[in-house]
Amino acid sequence: MERAGDAAARRMARLASHLQPPTSQMEEVSLLRGSNCRAKGAAPGFKVAILGASGGIGQPLSLLMKMNPLVSALHLYDVVNTPGVTADISHMNTGAVVRGFLGQPQLENALCGMDLVIIPAGVPRKPGMTRDDLFNINAGIVRTLCEGIAKCCPNAIVNVISNPVNSTVPIAAEVFKKAGTYDPKRLLGVTTLDVVRANTFVGEVLGLDPRDVNIPVVGGHAGVTILPLLSQVNPPSSFTPEEISYLTSRVQNGGTEVVEAKAGAGSATLSMAYAAAKFADACLRGMRGDAGIVECSYVASQVTELPFFASKVRLGRHGIEEILPLGPLNEFERAGLEKAKKELGQSIQKGVSFINK
Repeated sequence: MERAGDAAARRMARLASHLQPPTSQMEEVSLLRGSNCRAKGAAPGFKVAILGASGGIGQPLSLLMKMNPLVSALHLYDVVNTPGVTADISHMNTGAVVRGFLGQPQLENALCGMDLVIIPAGVPRKPGMTRDDLFNINAGIVRTLCEGIAKCCPNAIVNVISNPVNSTVPIAAEVFKKAGTYDPKRLLGVTTLDVVRANTFVGEVLGLDPRDVNIPVVGGHAGVTILPLLSQVNPPSSFTPEEISYLTSRVQNGGTEVVEAKAGAGSATLSMAYAAAKFADACLRGMRGDAGIVECSYVASQVTELPFFASKVRLGRHGIEEILPLGPLNEFERAGLEKAKKELGQSIQKGVSFINK
């Protein structure tokens, strides 16, 4: 009977450890040493951390990643409310084991052994907030989190959601460069929401199921830097000049449309979580070795003269396997590209200067 009791006690201790991570770095110190550092997980699969898991994007994203059968361990980190989010999500009867981490002292534990790190952390855009306001807060958050990644899981693939993505991806790159861990193939800005919106809005205009529509969206992830290539829509379709103008503008201003509709109660959190989960799933399928995984993403690139640019990339076991060319652009798109590049260049420089000031 003693053996059965011991086994039961061990099981209970293991369950408790998932819900109540250690409060000090001294506990679990053995987990943090070198290449043997692996997260506790159940089924074979990938270990995923969400940094900013208690926020408006983080909570629905955590839910969606808990549902993903490719995830074996899901680490939820934030500076507030992670015990509650973790307890809630952990009751879902899916394979991923969930653990919560609260506050800066537990950041390293949260990142230990991760294969994929998703960063939705930061403040959302509110009515009247300038991009500078948003930048000054979120830039510092991204820098701190990326310093942790460089230290604890330098080989992880990193998906950056925190806005302004046009600047936060260059910030992440500069942090990793300073730490000597930078691998451009493993750093990806998430622009999938622009593609999701383009497919939805074009599906409405054409009377098609948006799941059957695919439009590459290139450039960046804010305003005029977002350039949907409507001439490359699949299935092939033609648009009137009025439709092109309407669709381009609506995709570029989709975020503002939601901010204004929510009237001070937030930004595009639910559709962003959906898009982020979709992109993360593509990364995981690439890491598993699936062939032909192509998504748009904002990455270090030589497609244009700019050091970062969003375009179609082929994903594989180690992140980006190939950056695909833009393909043929029509006159409207060529003009849009020049506008996008001008603003994008300034945003990139702003991010680089934030780290090197």
